[in-house]
Amino acid sequence: MNVEREEIKEIIFKTLECFFIEYDLSVDMSDGEHTKLFGGDGVLDSLGLVSFVVAVEEAIEDEFNVSLVLADEKAMSRRTSPFGKIKYLIDYVFELINEK
Repeated sequence: MNVEREEIKEIIFKTLECFFIEYDLSVDMSDGEHTKLFGGDGVLDSLGLVSFVVAVEEAIEDEFNVSLVLADEKAMSRRTSPFGKIKYLIDYVFELINEK
C-alpha cells in the first residue's frame, strides 16, 4: 500500500483535535509535529495515550482500510518511542502502513 506521510499527518492531527475536544483538554500545539505526546511534559497521561492510540488505529482503518496495532512489541522495543512526539507517531504509522 502506498500512503503519503502527509495523509497520515492529517489523520493524526484531526484525531488529536477531536480527542482534545472530547476530553475537554486545552493543549498548546504550537510545536506542531514536535509536540510531546507522552512522557515528561507530554500532553497525554497513560490512560489518555491508550485512548488516543485506539482512536488513531480506528481512524487509519476507516481511512485506508488497514488494520494496525500500534502498541505492540515492535513499538515498545524501539530506541525512540513512537509515542514520545507526534512526529515519531506519524513516522511509525507511515512505516507500518507502507510495510503492508
